[in-house]
Amino acid sequence: MPPQPVLARHELVHRDGRRLFVYGPLRGDLGAEPPGRLDTSRIHQRYDALTDTWIAVSPSRNTRPAESAAESATGRAACPLCPGGPEVPFAYDAAVFENHFPTFVADPPPVTADPLIAPSLGRCEVVLYTGRHEGSLATLRPDELAGVMAIWVDRTAELWSDPRHAFVMAFENRGAAVGATLAHPHGQIYAFDRVPPLIAQRVAALDRHRHDTGRCLTCDVIARDLSQPDRVIEQCEGFVVAVPFAPRWPYEVHIRSRRHGAGRLSDLDEKELIALSAALRAMAERYQRVLGSGSSSMMMMLEAPAEAPDWHLSFELLPPNRSRHATKIRASVETAAGTFINDTIPEEIAGELRATDVPPRSELPIPRVERRPVG
Repeated sequence: MPPQPVLARHELVHRDGRRLFVYGPLRGDLGAEPPGRLDTSRIHQRYDALTDTWIAVSPSRNTRPAESAAESATGRAACPLCPGGPEVPFAYDAAVFENHFPTFVADPPPVTADPLIAPSLGRCEVVLYTGRHEGSLATLRPDELAGVMAIWVDRTAELWSDPRHAFVMAFENRGAAVGATLAHPHGQIYAFDRVPPLIAQRVAALDRHRHDTGRCLTCDVIARDLSQPDRVIEQCEGFVVAVPFAPRWPYEVHIRSRRHGAGRLSDLDEKELIALSAALRAMAERYQRVLGSGSSSMMMMLEAPAEAPDWHLSFELLPPNRSRHATKIRASVETAAGTFINDTIPEEIAGELRATDVPPRSELPIPRVERRPVG
């Protein structure tokens, strides 16, 4: 077997204190950028006693940039994520920077003594998949997709290693229908100081099932998926790709690790990582063919919180569509009561996605990230 490739990581610091990680060759520096200040003075969390949940308050998010209507030197609308922009002012292959408009920060401002208010502790990072402005996971070159996988492994493992973080989630919001303001191929990673409510609900379900049956609930869910092939889209090395039995969104698909003990991305071996990258690309291509190349989507990587041995790593894909031309709106009943209403039959959606022709591709080995000194 050939040696594992290496992906260099260089760490720089913006003048406002935010970290920038450049993956691959370092082709510039931040020395010429003007002084900046990160305004996090008003972010905090508030406790909703009626639902026993915490709500993050981050008013600066209302000033997040959208792609400028002003023409850049290349003749197209200026994008703040492209090479030469304010986040990475030089050419790059892939990069990660701490969000300029964060919900959570490592050193949050103090809050009042009110027990219903808490600091917004955590991290918010933006992952730039490529320096190219156009594209998606479906169109990344094999080396670019392998690099994104390596970056997810690197950044999530480092964020999990901070004992102040109770949960880490990589995710992607793509398209205007889910609130994305920038088209440049990118995702995000949030580190939370407490386990979010829906994640805590899943952990509780795992614990109940283990207590009641002595078995792993996730293993049982996978076994049920495999016993009902009408919902299965694909099986690959270590993963099953399927429409869940009770999806909340019509085109919802889960890519779930079959191996008990593979709860986080860093638990996967090389073959599993390559298979996962191929499955993600294939699903992105299926969605483009079924829902349209400009369709919106949500994707989240759900890794195991601490003390959750029955949690299996999953990528959950949630396009906000109920058909190619209609959007699924989470309206009153679903928002207020939490009872989702699915407009489609899961087995029929799985059949539609499974029947979509996806050309075979050969993904590259996932490189090992190696930190390099700057300067």
